[in-house]
Amino acid sequence: MSSKPTRSREFTFTREHFVKVRDELYDYAGIVLADHKQDMAYNRLVRRLRELKLSNFDDYFTFLNSNPVEFSQFINALTTNLTAFFREKHHFDFISNTIIPEIEESNTQRVRAWSAGCSLGEEPYSLAMTLLESGINPSSWDIRLLATDIDSKVLSSAKSGIYSEDRIKNLPNMQVKRWFLKGKASHKGFVKVKPELQELLRFNYLNLMQDWPIEGPLDFIFCRNVMIYFDQNTQARLLDRMHSLLKPNGYLFVGHSEALARHASNFELVGKTIYRKVG
Repeated sequence: MSSKPTRSREFTFTREHFVKVRDELYDYAGIVLADHKQDMAYNRLVRRLRELKLSNFDDYFTFLNSNPVEFSQFINALTTNLTAFFREKHHFDFISNTIIPEIEESNTQRVRAWSAGCSLGEEPYSLAMTLLESGINPSSWDIRLLATDIDSKVLSSAKSGIYSEDRIKNLPNMQVKRWFLKGKASHKGFVKVKPELQELLRFNYLNLMQDWPIEGPLDFIFCRNVMIYFDQNTQARLLDRMHSLLKPNGYLFVGHSEALARHASNFELVGKTIYRKVG
């Protein structure tokens, strides 16, 4: 295998370097890094070399292997965080129109849900808004919404609930007024979600390849645009684990390009990228 770098760069980044990055990412997080992502890997990690004042990628891998804390930075650099409030709105409509009425009919007044790969927090906060806008009274309902991600940096941002105003520009004015506080003075141009939303959420770090300290049964799981990063065997294992966490007839929401759940015999398609547990 040639160690010739693919092009002239600030730092030499060989095929062997990329394979090392790819293998480390897969072994730790189960994430598959395709060959065409070599330039992306370099561009993401070169910032770490500069910040650490290292001379080359060999020194970086030595540092990575001897400093467990750096592994968090390594994972943060290589994971992608694309998110928005009420992204794929039909999922939230399904919660309002189908899931909440089903729970109300059962007279349990209990909601358990998990946002896996929650990124910067727009998804779980959208879930909280959906529940409260459905008429649920949090003082009389038992609501627990778990939001997890492998990227510790975005988790910290999600917990803060602070966003630039452009992140909410597509939300209706009434929704903005109800759920967000506008920043003033030095905080102008930013908004913060109201405490009543934050009180419903618990943000935790979670590597999907490791243990899941999650109490079921869950009413529904959002795992959208997450499984596309895993190979088919890993996807199958994740689906089995999520199936075991869901209550009978519980729901799994996946991303718009993730038709993979159709091949799982223990889930049935009930809506656009919405699946119900069977068996």
